[in-house]
Amino acid sequence: MSRVLAVLVVVAGLAEVVGRPGEVGDPVPLALGALAAGALVWFRTRFPVALLMALVVVGAVSAGGVYYPFWHLYATLVLVHTIGWAYELRSRAGVLGLAAVVAAWAHLQTRLWTDPPEVLISAIFYVGAYTTGVALRRQIARTRTMAERAVRLELEREHAVRQERARIARELHDVVAHNVSLMTLHTGGVRRLLGPAFPREVELLHGVERAGREAIEELRLMLGMLREPGDPSPPGTLEDLVAAAGPGVGLTTVGRPRPLPPGTGLSVYRIVQESLTNVRKHARAGRAEVTLTYAPGSVTVTITDDGTGGGEAAGTGHGLIGMRERAAMHGGTLTAGPTPSGYRVTAVLPTG
Repeated sequence: MSRVLAVLVVVAGLAEVVGRPGEVGDPVPLALGALAAGALVWFRTRFPVALLMALVVVGAVSAGGVYYPFWHLYATLVLVHTIGWAYELRSRAGVLGLAAVVAAWAHLQTRLWTDPPEVLISAIFYVGAYTTGVALRRQIARTRTMAERAVRLELEREHAVRQERARIARELHDVVAHNVSLMTLHTGGVRRLLGPAFPREVELLHGVERAGREAIEELRLMLGMLREPGDPSPPGTLEDLVAAAGPGVGLTTVGRPRPLPPGTGLSVYRIVQESLTNVRKHARAGRAEVTLTYAPGSVTVTITDDGTGGGEAAGTGHGLIGMRERAAMHGGTLTAGPTPSGYRVTAVLPTG
């Protein structure tokens, strides 16, 4: 942009010199002055205060008091705008910059513009150039702050997603270890029932049982390393969870209840647990309702409250991120948002 402005100042200056031969007098000093002004504008972002003072000198030397060139006004306004953009007024550099702007405007009044309307017009131009520079600086600062905040929030979200996925993996390891234990016990039971009449089958089942016990031991070791102090306690039942949430929370079941796959049941429990935690901490609700709806091939859990703050807190916190991860893990969906009377979280999970 500085290069474009510099070229425009030079072109305007040369056009003024060529187009007004009877007014400018000797065209050579004004043409050289226009070139010098273009060079100062070219480097306007480096030392704008010093460049503005240099431009005042260039104008005084090149014009000589006979004719005030408009290219000098154009270049001056560019540098005044740059000073407003470059320096905070409350800083030392900002004070010096504002003093330089006032000095440049005062120098302008010593030229041929002594008419009061011309003085007022020039002041308006100077104030406009300076304030637009200040506005641009503040807008850039706000944009930078918003960009940094967006990056920080995205990093926090990614960290929260990684933490939640690790927590889900640890809980699923519990489920896997439990199922492997059951398979091993059942295999041992079948092996004992067959007895010596089926030696080959008994030997095969014994190998399966031995491999299962080794897998259980490895899973226990892995769970011991993965477990963290902040992990939530093992889940109980939804009835116990709702009862522990207080007298203002109810549980409703729609459809015919049926056993859910372990991973799905665990996700339903954690979604309800996190939602009720948000209600208790943020929603300022007097009543909350948990509805569990059984349908062919899916289960839907809905948590509604009549609070005023739960939506904002749940929508921007890490709890909603974790709930979305749990729903997505099963190929389900989770929606959350305010309602006319409060806030609602709805998760739909396939059951296979």
